[in-house]
Amino acid sequence: MSALADKIAEALSRSTWETSDFDLNPETRLDAGCKLRPAGVLLGIETFGQRPEVLLTKRSSALKHHPGQIAFPGGKVDPTDEDATAAALREAWEEVALPCDRTRILGQLPQHETVTGFRVTPIVALIERPFESRSEIGEVAEVFRVPLDHVLDISRYQVQSRIWRGSRRYYFTVPFGPYYVWGATARMLRGFAAAMDPRQ
Repeated sequence: MSALADKIAEALSRSTWETSDFDLNPETRLDAGCKLRPAGVLLGIETFGQRPEVLLTKRSSALKHHPGQIAFPGGKVDPTDEDATAAALREAWEEVALPCDRTRILGQLPQHETVTGFRVTPIVALIERPFESRSEIGEVAEVFRVPLDHVLDISRYQVQSRIWRGSRRYYFTVPFGPYYVWGATARMLRGFAAAMDPRQ
């Protein structure tokens, strides 16, 4: 998988544009003076199977932020975390039981600002050895995988909308089977896909 690692590393080196939940909604902004909370998520790509797959979770419906949504393993940067990478790896262990020694960090995508007040750093890594994934009770409802070639295909992304806080909000989606991948996760994945194909 060295060729894939080299391609991803090259893509990350030229990916410089930050993304946000406001890309498709320029009239919607956070309140002035809102302090964004740093967070790290792991865009983990499993390379030990028949084809590379992206590791994703379905969040618990009981959570305060983004309940029931599809997400990368990750969360806010704690005071004990050295940086967003440390936070992403710690959360991946807590949420899906991914040992940090199973990952090879390749770099990170530009930060993503969410409508819920987080500045998220997506950490891109290869997961090169199998592990027994396990959902953290109370936070993760399900752990699943999506083929890498599915999320790298720009043609699979759509813009949809719904009413949010009294106005129409637009967002990216990239559905896969029964999983409705949308919002911040879909936007970050689309940024990754665009970086991997410089023609986009």
